[in-house]
Amino acid sequence: MTEPMLEGTGCAMQEPFALQVLGPDMEPEFPDKCIVIIEPTEFCRSGMFVFAEVEGVRWFRQYRRDADGREWLLAVNGDFPEIELTRLEWKVLGVIIQRNIRRKIKHYDYADAGAASGRPIDAIDITGGA
Repeated sequence: MTEPMLEGTGCAMQEPFALQVLGPDMEPEFPDKCIVIIEPTEFCRSGMFVFAEVEGVRWFRQYRRDADGREWLLAVNGDFPEIELTRLEWKVLGVIIQRNIRRKIKHYDYADAGAASGRPIDAIDITGGA
């Protein structure tokens, strides 16, 4: 049996994959041309950096959900608009687990952070890098 593939990538859907960030939307945390590693999943919690598809367009953003259940995708760079997900067709394709800026690697671990409280979580740098 063959594993499902991410369209046009040659990557199996269950395997982590790398993408290059294009543009300043996620600066300063994820500068233009840095590389991110994405762990495929359909699930996320508030505060996670995600790769998502909204109305057929793919976005790299931070997912937020408020106490009323309203959901957004937010750019780290405040010059870019929020994407409110209410009444839109969207899905999570994966969460960002690592970034690489000129060979400086930072890992993100979202395990159990904020899970019990339902509050937004901050990614935890498990490498001690900047």
